[in-house]
Amino acid sequence: MLIEYTLDIPAEIAYARKWAYKRNPAYYNFDSIGGDCTNFISQCLYAGGAVMNYTKDTGWYYNSLNDRAPAWTSVEFLHRFLVNNSGAGPFGKEIPLTEIRKGDIIQLGNGERFYHSLLVVDIKNGIPFIAAHMNNAYGIPLTLYTFEEMRCIHIIGARKYS
Repeated sequence: MLIEYTLDIPAEIAYARKWAYKRNPAYYNFDSIGGDCTNFISQCLYAGGAVMNYTKDTGWYYNSLNDRAPAWTSVEFLHRFLVNNSGAGPFGKEIPLTEIRKGDIIQLGNGERFYHSLLVVDIKNGIPFIAAHMNNAYGIPLTLYTFEEMRCIHIIGARKYS
C-alpha cells in the first residue's frame, strides 16, 4: 500500500546550499554531457526524503551513470514524471508563478524546449530565489535569468510503500 507524506523542505534547501557550488561525489557530474541541473534537483528531492521509483524507463532513480531513470537527469522527463506520477517517489502539479513555494521547481525554456531546472530556496517580495547547477547558484533571484518561457512545479509530496 502506498502512503503519502510531505518532503522535508529544510533538508532539501540545506542540501542545495551544501552542494550548489560543488558536486557530490556519490553522483556522476553531467556538466560535460548536457548539464547537471536536473541531476542536482533530483538529489535535492531525494535529500528531502523522496524515495526512488525503480519503474524501468518511466521511474525516478539513480544508482550510477549507467543505471538511472531518464527522469533523474532530464528536464522533460523529470517534468513528465512529477506531474504524472501515481506511484512511489515525489509528485507534483504545474502551478502559476504566483503560487510558488520553497522546495518547488522552476523549469526554463527557449520557446522550443525546456532546458533548465531550478530549485526554489526562498521567496522575497514575491520573487523566487533559486539554487542550480550548470551556472552554479544558490540564493540568487530568478530575475537574473533570461528565458522565453517558464513552468513551475509545486512538489505536493511523495509516496512510499508501507
